[in-house]
Amino acid sequence: MAMAQLPQDLIEEILAWLPVKSLMRFRCVSRTWNSLIFQAHFVKLNLQRSSRNTHVLLRCQINTVFEDMRDLPGIAPCSICSLLENPSSTVDNGCHQLDNRYLFIGSCNGLVCLINLVARGEFSEYRVWFCNLATRIMSEDSPHLCLRSCNYKLWWYQVKCGFAYDDRSDTYKVVLVLSNIKSQNWEVRVHRLGDTHWRKVLTCPAFPILGEKCGQPVSGTVNWFAIRKLGFDYEWETVTVDQLVIFSYDLNKETFKYLLMPNGLSQVPCGPELGVLKGCLCLSHVHRRTHFVVWLMREFGVENSWTQLLNVTLELLQAPLPCVILKPLCISEKDCVDILGCSLLCWMVLLAIANCVYALVLAALSFPGSYFVLISFKSS
Repeated sequence: MAMAQLPQDLIEEILAWLPVKSLMRFRCVSRTWNSLIFQAHFVKLNLQRSSRNTHVLLRCQINTVFEDMRDLPGIAPCSICSLLENPSSTVDNGCHQLDNRYLFIGSCNGLVCLINLVARGEFSEYRVWFCNLATRIMSEDSPHLCLRSCNYKLWWYQVKCGFAYDDRSDTYKVVLVLSNIKSQNWEVRVHRLGDTHWRKVLTCPAFPILGEKCGQPVSGTVNWFAIRKLGFDYEWETVTVDQLVIFSYDLNKETFKYLLMPNGLSQVPCGPELGVLKGCLCLSHVHRRTHFVVWLMREFGVENSWTQLLNVTLELLQAPLPCVILKPLCISEKDCVDILGCSLLCWMVLLAIANCVYALVLAALSFPGSYFVLISFKSS
């Protein structure tokens, strides 16, 4: 009696629920399965099925034994669920070592974007690569963005960049925000994955863009902290809370706008950082050097939707500023906030629920050459 075979659509539905690592193992089952797993519609379906299991990409410095004694950058994907369920586990098996030539821009839907700047005489060239950590496939060298070095401020701290998915055009885009010395304007250059060129899409007046180099991707936009004033120069001591804004670039419309800070922000925050929690833009900062505060913009672009999620005292961390840098990691369905904290000596992950602390649990995590600590806060 011949064995019954499952319909192809049922096989596809079952496979779509599997984690990426399992799918990579099943490629060898048959040519049909191997072809299916790499098809664009199946990749999107699998991404939709796995969206509830939040993953983060941890970045670290890997200690080497080379003669120059330099530390190489590394990245490691990590599931928040597995991290909280088994905090004493190690993640070094999944740590991918990067070449020193690459600078990490960001990750989106499993793709990692890297950039490189090469000086060639009076010109400088930007190149980007796209890497899929699950399949260990890296794209070929992208089209170069060639700029005359004397016309732009091209040091890494002077350039802002971003990597995001534009769902309206179903494309991944790399964004560079460059300071033009001659015109004293910002120039926005964009490379779309699959294109053979870079495009200059926008020029806007100069104003200070603050914080990290990499912008935060939310709802088809890339976002950075900024000060609403003309010119690149500023003194932080003279900045007022009314001048603080979020510079938001729209990938599809190729326009920008300013988003206002939360109404409850009464003074200029210490160490403000933008991030993404559950697909929403978030703002984290230290208040009066005593509390760590997290805000969430529940509806992107609607300034009245800012909600304060967390306001926890720094005494719980038992580490003084400025030694500790805190960043929100993810948020649960019940608005429980996981926080990633790092210092010169250790890393920490905290689970804060309703600002109420009931128990404190410590466990160790390890990267090669790095030390991690997991701290869980549970409410009564």
